[in-house]
Amino acid sequence: MSKRRFGLALSLVLAAGTVLGACGSDKEEGNGSDKGSSSDGGNTSEFSLGMVTDVGGIDDKSFNQSAWKGIQDFGSENSLKKGDGGFDYLQSQSDADYTTNLNALARRDFNLIFGVGFLMEDAIDTIAQQQKDTEFAIIDGVVEQPNVASVLFKEQEGAYLAGVAAALMTKSDKIGFVGGMEIPVIERFEVGFLAGVKAVKPDLKVDVQYTGAFDKAELGKAAANRMYSSGVDIIFHAAGGSGNGVFSEAKERKSADKDAYVWVIGVDSDQYDEGQVGDDNVTLTSMLKRVDNAVNDIAKLSKEGKFPGGETKVYGLHDEGVALADSRGAIPEDVLAQIEEYDKKISEGEIEVPGEK
Repeated sequence: MSKRRFGLALSLVLAAGTVLGACGSDKEEGNGSDKGSSSDGGNTSEFSLGMVTDVGGIDDKSFNQSAWKGIQDFGSENSLKKGDGGFDYLQSQSDADYTTNLNALARRDFNLIFGVGFLMEDAIDTIAQQQKDTEFAIIDGVVEQPNVASVLFKEQEGAYLAGVAAALMTKSDKIGFVGGMEIPVIERFEVGFLAGVKAVKPDLKVDVQYTGAFDKAELGKAAANRMYSSGVDIIFHAAGGSGNGVFSEAKERKSADKDAYVWVIGVDSDQYDEGQVGDDNVTLTSMLKRVDNAVNDIAKLSKEGKFPGGETKVYGLHDEGVALADSRGAIPEDVLAQIEEYDKKISEGEIEVPGEK
């Protein structure tokens, strides 16, 4: 990966951490506003945007957090404040909250409302038909309504690079993949990762396990325990909050044995901090899914009157929709150079990464 791209990814992630830390206490504020009220004393902008999370919440250190960063970035760039008339979010405690939360934001007159996650397709489809004057965008799903923009990513391209990195860095020739739910978006991560591993070491087999949930860290930990115990030394997770358990297991092993060669490849956001163990770190790198870039892009188009309603926009390596995070020295320069070659070939179309099983 080029130093320029690593540097950009790192600087954006560090900025996100600062902003998210400042806004962490606003969670109840985002859930309790009524139409016409404002949590900050009033916004004067003629354009406002909101977001409904899935069950992970905005501090999941992954998918929702990246989407919220995009909302906040847009707000900062356009002098918006948190609250009605600016930007806000509602957190879903279960899938039963999706429709209620989307409708609540629409009634508060937000111009553009994002629904985060494939599981929100039905809820957005329903509310979009009821709230025809409101623009909606769904992340990782497709809803065919004229006032809905569908946003997808070529996760397989970033996952391919993660697979290349894992294959080049493994010492045991045993690698693992922990997924959340077996849905198309997570399967794209799996398929791309397996293809990247195969490109480097065709005969290497990857242990693939799914937790069946995105918010069960104990299931991710159990899966990682089985893998590391079998000799796996690098695990790539695409499991949201369940993936936090993968980090927990790796850190426990590193704490018990400082020389233990155990690594985790993070997902969606840069999960370097999740891997910190004293002076050591078990995060090899992270596959960045730049949901923040996509959210910011859709918001700009909406504000400019160019909202891509009824369309599906797909973001990949070529347009910085996915990338690998800076490895902070965990990956040697000669290996980074090899990863960069694969990056270039994918971006230029020389390698076409499969996205389906």
